[in-house]
Amino acid sequence: MWLGACVSTIGTFVQQFAQSWLVYDLTKDPFYLGLDLFLGQLPIMLFSLVGGVFADRMDRKKMLLASQYIQMICAFVLAYLFGTHSLHGHVWPILLLSFLVGVGQSFGGPAYSALLPTLVDPEDLANAISMNSIQFNLARIIGPTIGGLAYTVLGATWCFALNGVSYIAVIISLLVIKVRFNAPKTQMSVLKSMKEGLRFIRDREGLMPLVVLAFCTTLFGFSLTGFLPVIVRTIFHKGPGTYELLLVFSGAGSICGALIVAAMEKLKGQARMAVLSLFALGLTIAGFATSRWLPVSCLLIFIAGTAVMASASLMLSVVQLIVVDSMRGRVMSVYNLAFRAGIPLGALILGKLIPILGTTVAIAGFGLCLVVVAAYFLIVMRKLPTFHRSASSAVQQ
Repeated sequence: MWLGACVSTIGTFVQQFAQSWLVYDLTKDPFYLGLDLFLGQLPIMLFSLVGGVFADRMDRKKMLLASQYIQMICAFVLAYLFGTHSLHGHVWPILLLSFLVGVGQSFGGPAYSALLPTLVDPEDLANAISMNSIQFNLARIIGPTIGGLAYTVLGATWCFALNGVSYIAVIISLLVIKVRFNAPKTQMSVLKSMKEGLRFIRDREGLMPLVVLAFCTTLFGFSLTGFLPVIVRTIFHKGPGTYELLLVFSGAGSICGALIVAAMEKLKGQARMAVLSLFALGLTIAGFATSRWLPVSCLLIFIAGTAVMASASLMLSVVQLIVVDSMRGRVMSVYNLAFRAGIPLGALILGKLIPILGTTVAIAGFGLCLVVVAAYFLIVMRKLPTFHRSASSAVQQ
């Protein structure tokens, strides 16, 4: 399962490399780059809660398989459109396919988040999440490298085709594994099931602050990598090679962040460490936006990758350990919704701010906003020890 997911994620980053570069090249407008990111995440905002209900009612493995099929077909369609020169300079087919991929992810995401804890024992959950983060970020390093080579040597068509083929690995893995989960039969309506999940989040101590933090993390902290083509073009005046280099350093930092989380799983205060990581992330983003020397930018984006993955992994571990299995699909769908919703909203806002304020001011401003959010939660955690206690004790359970 781990190897299959790694291969599939590599394919996804190969496609993202080519797609982001092509959208910006076709339009020369950062707004369309942000719009592409937004449409890829919009279905997650619309359908993720419903997907969470289904993940608690249906066969999670079958849901995840259906998600993989949808994403694989979209990758092959995009490869066909580019291979046959059917786009004619239009960007809307790319945007439509991004939306369809998001539909698949809106149901596959809650199913995967709910499936992972059923594959390991509770004491191994933190390490499993860290391993999952490592494979994701290992793919972030390998994917852009392969994507850069494939884009330069073979063209965009092969980037999309490679992504389509990569889904075969995870599909085979899913067909092989055995899942320890029997979906309970219920007569409760989908709406009532969603409300039950929301009540659980409201009543479970520490969950709501984590959901808010997840949203703020992606709103202010994840837009940097999405707008790297703009930074590479407007600040460094370079091409795909520099874009690939920055993505590789970001991915390498993320692997370090995941390894740090795996090493500190037995320590107390994971929630506080997550917020401190966000504080560091905000400062690093602001520094990266003002840097004009590529070696310094590589170092800063490495640190940013470390901070963002450490904070995300720590928060996810705490949430997974707080949640009971019967509510896992619904709770994780809300958490994933908050986490993913910040990405398109941040992308749209930043896509509009860059032409008005300039690349440096807009991105640095996002970093400083994250610093403010992290500082606020650090103060609140001192005033509300119940938040710190619940998060810390959850990891110890």
